[in-house]
Amino acid sequence: MIDLIKVFAALGAGYLLGSISSAILVGKAYGKDIREFGSKSAGLTNTLRVLGKSAALFVLVGDILKGVVACLIGLYLGVYASSGAAVDSVSMLAAGAGAIVGHNWPVFFGFRGGKGDLTSAAVLFMLDPIIALSCFGSFVLIVAATSFVSLGSICAALLFVGLSFIPVFGHTLYFQIFALVMAFIVVSKHRTNIGRLLCGTENKLSF
Repeated sequence: MIDLIKVFAALGAGYLLGSISSAILVGKAYGKDIREFGSKSAGLTNTLRVLGKSAALFVLVGDILKGVVACLIGLYLGVYASSGAAVDSVSMLAAGAGAIVGHNWPVFFGFRGGKGDLTSAAVLFMLDPIIALSCFGSFVLIVAATSFVSLGSICAALLFVGLSFIPVFGHTLYFQIFALVMAFIVVSKHRTNIGRLLCGTENKLSF
């Protein structure tokens, strides 16, 4: 029987951590609300475009750190589920999901956040490094080939769903539900990017 109290505690802790928006805080330090410039997204890519590399580095570290810490809290709470040989930490999945949702809809900043790409990647690395490396590899290849960060993020999210159902990775239904929900969030948060990609007006990342 799964301890729902611990699972919801993990979800809540993850959400509060995720709601600490690195991009918004760094933007304020630079005297700007990052959500009013560029793509108006409180994330790494927009920070890089609007504020530069130094500011983006702080956002990079902050967004990764909150995903990692959230997962460690979930792991500490120790709620597991198994199906045959497959075992997953349900509390870790809940905390990771909370961090991603918090990043996208932060309670501390009027529920206007980023798109969750970096925090999602950090959470995925904590949950399954092999799947994470596969998704990251596809992300890098697509961005290198097209210069579209949004396209790389969308494809990586869809690949994550596909890999989660492959038995060799040894995950339960809880992990697969997590993958579906997280991919849906990533894709839905990029719906304007999808529109621009289809119209040929999407911004490219300058290397």
